[in-house]
Amino acid sequence: MNLRRLFAYCFAFLFLAASAANTFAVTPHARASAHKKTKHKPGKRRLLRIHQAFVVSKNLRPMAQQLLRERTPAGYSGVEAFARQHNTEDAGALAWFVSGYAHMLDHDAAGALVPLRRAQANAGEIADYTTYFLASALQQTGDNKQAETLLRNFEEKFGGSIFLRDVHLTRARALLGMDRTTEALAILESDRLPTRADVELTLGRAYVAAGQPAKAAAALRTVFYAMPLAPEADEAEKELLRLAGQAPPVTFAERKGRVDLLVKGKRYSDAVTEYRTLIGDAVAVDRPALEVALGGALRQSGRSREAKQLLEPLSSVTGEAAAQRLYNLGEIVRADDDDAAFQSYLVQLRQLAPTSPWLEQSLFSSANKYLVKRDYAKAEALYRELSQRFPNGTHGSYAHWKSTWILWRLGQGVEARREFEQQILLFPDAPEVPAALYWRGRAAEEDGEPGRARAYYEKLVRRYRSFYYAELGRQRLKEVGTAPLPAAEPTLAYLRVSETQPYPALNDPPADNLRLQKARLLVNGALLDFALRELHLAVEEEGGNWEIAEMARLCQDAGRYDRALDVVKHAVPSYFSIEVANLPPAYWQALFPRPYWADLRQSAADNGLDPYLVAALIRQESAFSPNAISHANAIGLMQLLPGTGKKVAKELKIKHFTPALLTEPTANMKLGTKYFRGMVDQFGAFEYALAAYNAGSERVQEWQSVAKYRDIPEFVESIPFTETREYVQAIMRNASVYRQIYGTP
Repeated sequence: MNLRRLFAYCFAFLFLAASAANTFAVTPHARASAHKKTKHKPGKRRLLRIHQAFVVSKNLRPMAQQLLRERTPAGYSGVEAFARQHNTEDAGALAWFVSGYAHMLDHDAAGALVPLRRAQANAGEIADYTTYFLASALQQTGDNKQAETLLRNFEEKFGGSIFLRDVHLTRARALLGMDRTTEALAILESDRLPTRADVELTLGRAYVAAGQPAKAAAALRTVFYAMPLAPEADEAEKELLRLAGQAPPVTFAERKGRVDLLVKGKRYSDAVTEYRTLIGDAVAVDRPALEVALGGALRQSGRSREAKQLLEPLSSVTGEAAAQRLYNLGEIVRADDDDAAFQSYLVQLRQLAPTSPWLEQSLFSSANKYLVKRDYAKAEALYRELSQRFPNGTHGSYAHWKSTWILWRLGQGVEARREFEQQILLFPDAPEVPAALYWRGRAAEEDGEPGRARAYYEKLVRRYRSFYYAELGRQRLKEVGTAPLPAAEPTLAYLRVSETQPYPALNDPPADNLRLQKARLLVNGALLDFALRELHLAVEEEGGNWEIAEMARLCQDAGRYDRALDVVKHAVPSYFSIEVANLPPAYWQALFPRPYWADLRQSAADNGLDPYLVAALIRQESAFSPNAISHANAIGLMQLLPGTGKKVAKELKIKHFTPALLTEPTANMKLGTKYFRGMVDQFGAFEYALAAYNAGSERVQEWQSVAKYRDIPEFVESIPFTETREYVQAIMRNASVYRQIYGTP
């Protein structure tokens, strides 16, 4: 026995000893779920086997990640070499399964057969995985008999498998392939809820085979008309065409519902085609509204000229269709910078549909345009009108804030002070309130009312603990000191501060839970999505409050810090309002991770940067995903464009630069911090540099040149691009949270 294997056995023995100790330690959680543990507790032999596989397969993880991400010949070769090296072990079975699964992702079912068969020999706790995917590959290659045989007793063998519904579907497909339609129908009909497009498509085909066209059409229409964004929709359409004349006719409402869903899913080009057909079959009274909707889809698909030609003659339409027509015509001329024509359409829209959401959207888009063009008077008037007409609409709070801020920047201080307070009173739960609190405090300072300013800052800091403006509020509190608070400040009474209680102590994950151990093993195979599903079921069976922390840990172990962050964000969406001490450290560590920390600190130090600021920038840019690629082709942790990377690499005398280098964390941070340092040197402050990093240096220079600002926070709030403004605020905020969590770097 070699040293590596001896280490694995010794480690597994120690693991089982720890498991036994945990089993006999009587904690409140253990007492509460003892009956569950007794029912599902596995034998020590199974725990030993899966943990040994976990230890041995750790070296598989990077190879499996590369294969499932890239699926190159080299990737297959590496994983299969590991599999052969451990051919008689569970770790080898995991590697064979990963290879087979990669072939399935490549739509190469034939290529998956050999590795999946080899995986079967020592599958251990992943036997349900190897069995299901082998059967699926067999069914896809036409060997329905063997596929059905494999799955016939699946539920008896693997009753807790995450693949039960998929197994039912694959077995039904195999039965159909053997002309055993009645059995297939029985399986599919018993498993229709919740509705899945693949199940309904197969059910439709089964009813076709059974000679029941009406039932077939009903299932296929569910896919094509109610689920048009599903990948199965095209196949459902083909099946429906074959049924033409054999089933009840499709209703106009079904067809209209489908095209509405296409528009909602931003499939505008497809919607254009559907609208044209629908219009041809519509009764006369319905056609004008459909033509207007077609015009909107044409505009959204980039065919504004066609849209205008269609919409202009439709002046007789009424109701919401008329409002939609005017909105789209206004957007077309607004995009062409025809301000006079836009104003004409806006006047008509106000008169015709003063409460329509189309007017709301028109006011919003036009106000934004005037803001970017620095026509502040028009922008302010439109924002104000929007907030007054639609205070409870999608943009009510935001529009009120933008109007207020423009007043402040235009020097209309008395009115702005009143509207700061109105922002708090009218929209107490809106995201703009922290800004209103801070700037009302600043106004009080300018008015020589330090006590009043202190009241606003203290409310801000207590209610919005880790927000961007809370950190600024803490800084201002040092300036106003202990100035006496006012006897009353009615505006602040509307904002209650809920004192968050410490989160309950997390239970330790049960070491003897097989599903949990299986999840950890799957991560070694880069099968994170499957691992998280197993973990969720483990918590359902076991109880306890350890799921979120363990899910985050599994994601981090897989190198998916972005997924870990999303897991905890979803579980605790209000985390910025919670005191650091009141949330478990595991949650904060997932929300604000420090991967690649040694290299990050070194790159930051080489460029005189705060490592927490760099970490916050990376968190915002890529959520620590080294393979992230943006729609603009920015690559890696710090999202550098290849051209930028090449330029900085030349400055650093890094030879043989290629874009692939940007996916390497160390190189990306070395280049990214050097590039960011150059922006800091150019602009002199981190906020300016961050704005330039997001929006470009030329825009920041323009924003700086067109106005004077009291200070940097006023510049930041005045950034006309919402994305850039929120980007700068988020990074400065997150750097502060990093310091609160970890202290001195």
